[in-house]
Amino acid sequence: MKEKNTNFDPIPDETEKVTKVVVDAAYRVHSQLGPGLLESVYETCLCHELKQRGVPFQSQVAWPVIYDGVRLDAGLRLDLLVDNSVIVEIKAVEKMNPLFEAQLLTYLKLTGHRLGLLINFNVSRIADGIRRIVK
Repeated sequence: MKEKNTNFDPIPDETEKVTKVVVDAAYRVHSQLGPGLLESVYETCLCHELKQRGVPFQSQVAWPVIYDGVRLDAGLRLDLLVDNSVIVEIKAVEKMNPLFEAQLLTYLKLTGHRLGLLINFNVSRIADGIRRIVK
C-alpha cells in the first residue's frame, strides 16, 4: 500500500486497528466476488463485513462544505466513514486516476480526519488496489 503523509504526527493506534480491519474486510470481499462488479456492490458487501465484525461505520455520509464562512450542502458524500476515524473511498475502475487520491486527500482536509483508504476492487490482486492516504 502506498502512503502519502503530510503530517508527521503518528496515527493513533486505535485508528490503525480500524484500518487493518477495513483492509482485511476488503480482502474478504474481493476474494469472494473478484473484480468486475459495480462500486455499489462492493460497498454493500464491505458494509456487511464491517457489520459482521462489529465495527461502527456510516455509508454515503453527506458532508457540508464550509466556504467563505458559510456552511453549504454541496452534495459531498463520503462512501464510508468507519469508526468516525477512517474515510474509505471505493472504486471499481480499470485504471486508477491521480484525481481519486486528490479527491480523498481533499475529503480528509474538509472533514478533519487524517487517514483514508482508496480501494479499487477492479484488480486481480486487491493488494494492488489499496492506497493509504494520510494527511
